[in-house]
Amino acid sequence: MTAAGGDGHAIRHRLALILGALTAIGPLAIDMYLPALPGIARELGVPIAAVQKSLPSYFVGISFGQILYGPLSDRFGRKPALYIGLAIFVSASLGCAFTTSVTQLVAFRFLQALGGCAPLVVPRAVVRDYFDGRDSVRMLSMLILVMMLGPILAPLIGGQLLVRFGWRSVFLVLAGYGLVLLVLAAWQLPESLRPAQRRRQSVAVIAATYLRILRDREYLGWVLSGGLIFAGLLAYISGSSFVYIELFHVPPERFGLYFGANAIGLMIASQINRYLASRVPSELIVRSTLPVAVAAGATLLADAYTGFGGFAGILVPLFCFVICHGFVGPNTTALAMSPYGAVAGSASALMGTLQFVLGAASGNLVSAFGNRSAVPFAAVIAGCALCAFVAHLTLPATRRAASTQSSG
Repeated sequence: MTAAGGDGHAIRHRLALILGALTAIGPLAIDMYLPALPGIARELGVPIAAVQKSLPSYFVGISFGQILYGPLSDRFGRKPALYIGLAIFVSASLGCAFTTSVTQLVAFRFLQALGGCAPLVVPRAVVRDYFDGRDSVRMLSMLILVMMLGPILAPLIGGQLLVRFGWRSVFLVLAGYGLVLLVLAAWQLPESLRPAQRRRQSVAVIAATYLRILRDREYLGWVLSGGLIFAGLLAYISGSSFVYIELFHVPPERFGLYFGANAIGLMIASQINRYLASRVPSELIVRSTLPVAVAAGATLLADAYTGFGGFAGILVPLFCFVICHGFVGPNTTALAMSPYGAVAGSASALMGTLQFVLGAASGNLVSAFGNRSAVPFAAVIAGCALCAFVAHLTLPATRRAASTQSSG
């Protein structure tokens, strides 16, 4: 950012607020309807497993839709791509609200995700347009702070809407939120990609750009390290309503309290990470956090298998795992995106696609191996943590050392 002093800080905080609100559309669309899953199944006359398919459907849509918005934002600017995505999101949310079958719900959730991709891709690209290195990590940590209001508030709001107005009201509120964001982006968000920087590329060139990025071992190492922790987070989101409500008999209206506690932990972790960003190399933060995630996942699996600690035996290691994302996510994102300023939209889109493909796979594994216990849920989370640690170890030693020095 070119502004200095108090004005610069004000602009930076306003930008973080807008970009965080945009990024929060994902957690809101995922989390707000979780308490309603049993109610939707009852009203539509289908097993809850059929309704749960609407969650992986969202993950699949958000995985592949991002591939479109990256090149769009690099070619036409960040804001036009954002407008298209938000318009689709609002329309699909209304479709979900008025659905009459689970098949329609799954289809509209897919379309909702296609629209919801843009508010994920564009903010990361905007951060890369404006910031480098440590400033990028600090801004991404600020985005998590704003974004994490979504997981805190979404289940609480969703539970209250469910009790008072029924599950369809959840999607009407999401449509309203998307419309507000569309107006806010048009009114307050500056265009960060100047016309001279826009890249008019053919499909062949776009494909070649993606292939070039995919061949970068360092990029893939950082993306997989962060993406697998993110996949564990999505496995937690996919299975939490069943584990909390069905296994431990948490009332739907109180589901958000437990869910929100983890989100608060993630917010605190992201702000500690923001403080550390100017003092500790990013690679060192990632390297120190991943063993904690592995230990939390292993403890969760052991407690789920043995029943040790009851509900607390699930909650405590889950909390420890979830907060790891507050340290791993911003740092791996900044390290992966750092070399790709000229194609920030494409690099951001590819990162999002890979991460949500992993997330969709983890969510499907939780559903596929469901056995009326918390073991499959815990096993997927533990597996994601272990694979993230292994992915980090595959980074070339010389590149890891260079990243440590450049971040230091």
